[in-house]
Parts: sequence; C-alpha cells; structure tokens
Amino acid sequence: MSVTVPRIKPQPFFADKNRAFWNLQSVGWAGAFLLRGSSTIANGQPLSSLVPVLISTVTGYSVTLLIAVMFRFLVKKRPIVTWGVSIITVVAAAGLVAFIDAWVFSTQNRGSETAGLQLFLGAFYLSMTLLGAWSSLYYAINFYLTVEEQADQLLLLENQAANAQLAMLRYQLNPHFLFNTLNSISTLVLLKQTDRANAMLSRLSSFLRYTLINEPTAQVTIEQEIETLKLYLEIEKMRFEERLRPSFTIDPAVAHARLPSLLLQPLVENAIKYAVTPKEEGAEIAVSAQPAGDNVRIVVSDSGPGLNESGMRPHIPMSEGTGIGLPNIRDRLIQAFGERQSFETRSTPGGFSVIIEIPLNMDETSKVAA
Repeated sequence: MSVTVPRIKPQPFFADKNRAFWNLQSVGWAGAFLLRGSSTIANGQPLSSLVPVLISTVTGYSVTLLIAVMFRFLVKKRPIVTWGVSIITVVAAAGLVAFIDAWVFSTQNRGSETAGLQLFLGAFYLSMTLLGAWSSLYYAINFYLTVEEQADQLLLLENQAANAQLAMLRYQLNPHFLFNTLNSISTLVLLKQTDRANAMLSRLSSFLRYTLINEPTAQVTIEQEIETLKLYLEIEKMRFEERLRPSFTIDPAVAHARLPSLLLQPLVENAIKYAVTPKEEGAEIAVSAQPAGDNVRIVVSDSGPGLNESGMRPHIPMSEGTGIGLPNIRDRLIQAFGERQSFETRSTPGGFSVIIEIPLNMDETSKVAA
C-alpha cells in the first residue's frame, strides 16, 4: 500500500507581513537579551544583574512597538518629514529607555558611586545604538518590500501588456479570414448554389467555434494546430476544389510541442492567396514539422511564385486579402518566445517557403486551448 506524502510548498517569509514583524521583533530582542546577559555573566556579575538587563529588554521591546506605530504613519509622508520626525522619535525613545535603565540600576545599586548624569548618558548611548539599529532595519525591510511590490506590479503590467498584444494579434485573424470566406459564400448565393453555400457556412461555424472558445493567448500542440488547419482547408476546398492540394508531414516527436493558437493559419492563407488563386491549375501547399536540436522547425511551402526583385510576392487584387499575415506571425512569435525564435522566408525555383523555429516545449500551460 503506497502512502502519498503531501508536498510542502515553501512560504515566503514576508508573505504575511504582520507575522514576519512579530517574529523579527521577538527574535531580535531575545537575541539582544542573550547577548547582554551573557556579557554580564562573563564579566563576573551576579545573576541578580540580569534583572536590569531583562527590564531594559522588555522596555526596549515595548517602546519599539510604539515606534513601529509611528513609523507606519511616517513612511507614507514626504522624505523630509519621514526622516526628521523619525530621528526625533528615536532620540526621545532612547531618552525614555535610558531614564528607565538608569533608575532601575540606581534603585538596585543604591551604594554605587556612579553619578546619575553619567549613568543616564551611558544608558542613553546604549539605547540609542539599539533603537537606531532597530529603526534602520525597520526602514530597510520596508524599502525592500516596497521595491519587491513595485517589481511584482511592473511584471504584472508587462504580462498584461503582452497578453493584450497577443490578443490583438489573434483577433486580427478572424476578420482577415472572414473577409475571404464570406465573400465566397456571397458569390455562391448569387450563383444560387445554396447547397454549397450552406456547407461552407456549416464549416465556417465549426471553425469559428474553435477560435472563440479558446483564449487568444492560448497555446496548442502542433497536432491540434494541424487539425485546425484541416478544418480551415475544408472551407477553402469548397472554393478551389482540386486546385488546392495540401499535404502534411508531422514528426511524431514534435506532435505535442506547443505553439500559439492559429499561428499557421495565416501562412496557409497566404499560400492560397499567392499560389492557388492566380494559377488556373492551382498549387501544392505543404506543411511540415521536424525536430531541430532543442527547437522545432516548421515549414509552410507552396509551389507558387517566389519573391520578385523588390522582395515581394507578385501582386494580386486587394479583394483577395488584407495583407496582414506575415507581419502578424512575426509579432506573435516575438511576443510568445522573444529571442528564442526565428522567422525566415525563402524563395526557391519550385516555389516559396516560410521557415519557423520555436523552442521544443511540451509542458502544460495555464492557457492551453481546448
């Protein structure tokens, strides 16, 4: 019989600031008492000498609680007010602790020849040292926590901005794709080919259902992305029939690697726009995914024309698309993977290729598409 041992997650020390304060307060003053007490005993003083040390420690503990209340109020003020009032508070508190220490010592040692002022000044020096160190530590911890909080807020804002950018890029795809599909459905309706128009609407509904139920920043496996591409190509097959000839070569080793949802659809749409549409015989579109070291290499190629002298593919009427595909892909890759990705377009005698390399990541994420 196996016993499942629950995993203990480490809790940050300052996760609960109130508890952290009391822990530091108690441990710090306990350490001060042990240090002063051991020094007193080591100097040959009787055990009764520990009583003033204990009273002094309890006084310091209590006074610093009052100082903490004052500092919590001052920390939100202007720096000149914070530091000026803080210094006055520490000096006054040190004077109070020194007075109590001197009174306790003189009461316990009535025969002592030490003058009252000298006794007070000695106690004041010690109290000022302890309370000054306590105050410095208090403000240092608060400064550290403030910096940490601001860093967390900055990271949160950066993540929100990145997610918003990814969402914007993803949402560009829907009108880009709808433009062509609805135009084709309208043409079929005008030609009174209602059966084909209904079939295209049904497949369009399935495709849009997929795009709408998933978060715009979701990641999917390559296997899921290919299934989505096939759903998209079923719609385009209604337009081009045998002129559109797709093929897929996906290495099983990378089938579960993750990439942003609907990353490849604009590339296939771009291939249809420049390779299939202008050629009467149509064209082949090939999609492949292979391991490349620690990366995945994804290639989307077609048998259409390559780049012309100006570095562009031959122009076709704007009614065939909006021309946002490739810039969109580049931006999404940068947003998702930063410098750990590459995007390359390549013109060959046999056509045109887009080559993408992304990290081979198969880990589950919190934003995985359904």
